[in-house]
Amino acid sequence: MNKVYKAILGVAAAAIVSGATLAPVAVMAWGDSAGGRAVYTLDDVNAGKLGDTITFNSITNGKIGDERNFVGAKLSTDTSNVWKANEISVKDGDVVTIRLYVHNNSPKGVDRIAEGVSANFSLPTTVAKSHTVIGYLNSSNATPNRYWDEVKLNSSEDFYMEYVEGSAKYTNSKMGTVALSNNIINSAVTLGYEKLDGKIPGCYQYDGQVTIQVKIHKSVTAKLAKTVRIKGAKGWNESVEAKIGDEVEFQIEYVNLTSAKVDNVMIRDVLPTNLEYVKDSTVLYNSNYQNGTKVVENTLTTSGINIGSYGVNGNAYVRFTAKVVNKSLACGNNQLVNWASSTVNSKVTKDDASVMVKRDDAKCKEQPTPPTPPVIPQTGATEVTAIALGAGSVVTVAGYAIASWKKR
Repeated sequence: MNKVYKAILGVAAAAIVSGATLAPVAVMAWGDSAGGRAVYTLDDVNAGKLGDTITFNSITNGKIGDERNFVGAKLSTDTSNVWKANEISVKDGDVVTIRLYVHNNSPKGVDRIAEGVSANFSLPTTVAKSHTVIGYLNSSNATPNRYWDEVKLNSSEDFYMEYVEGSAKYTNSKMGTVALSNNIINSAVTLGYEKLDGKIPGCYQYDGQVTIQVKIHKSVTAKLAKTVRIKGAKGWNESVEAKIGDEVEFQIEYVNLTSAKVDNVMIRDVLPTNLEYVKDSTVLYNSNYQNGTKVVENTLTTSGINIGSYGVNGNAYVRFTAKVVNKSLACGNNQLVNWASSTVNSKVTKDDASVMVKRDDAKCKEQPTPPTPPVIPQTGATEVTAIALGAGSVVTVAGYAIASWKKR
């Protein structure tokens, strides 16, 4: 099979994925669950030094150069196949495409199929002049079984990133380009070769790439803070440990940071799989409803709710309850990340809170526990329908002390 690598590499420029090149590398920011995996040249692989090992993105002189640098970015208007490997300059309004390269380095094709292959991205949710996007690649039978790399987006002005919903794609020589779930940000999504079944044979003819898009926003119009607690407990946290069957309470704090009154503030929450919204549990608190008022419509986790109008530094709290269920929990530790967003005049602000759940039932003890990939979710600008609640009110809290943005 040694000749396969040379033959495939020779026609790399003609392949959908394989023609991609990276700009010169200045800083290396990759890693893996082994704390530093073995690396190989193409000559090493052709000489049989990889043996029967299944490993990903470990060839130092492959199609994209050093495969450990497998996450890159470019502006969506850039029609070339050259990716910025470590950093890219952006400005307000830019749409950036981020690429994650996927290559099972074994030269033995279908005799060494990687199983359980999945990928996900971690997107910062803070406001800053520089943000690091991390891409993760996972496989249950590869050595190591988790890989990551990063790319930085830099600007002369403070900005935040909005994931473009529906932009996640996977491309390879068999399927062409197929859509991936928005859970590429919310949780790892399964990849594959002939279909999205987690199976990718070894060698270049089976490689592929994941792409997503993010939009750059420089304007900061609101503060949004998301917290969680076990139902009935005191105090709010960014994450909480819970068991299957527990009910947890989420709180969304909104503050108007603009210099003028804003109308029709929409709040929406995106619940991950394994958290179910408890009907009729949404309550709104603001200066008009200091003791809280129940929101009749159960649309917070679908189309969203309209919480009314807010003056400068006006604020509100939205609380609701969710139940931890087991629809697709992996054996071992699970991070269920819950996102909230506020939308005012098409400007979106987001924040998240996490529920940590451990599954260790009898079925889990019967089989090895697969690796649990890091889970970082998504949400974005969404068209939502208004409800009547508070639509005519103006809420202003004089002297409100704006808390600092959450640091991650």
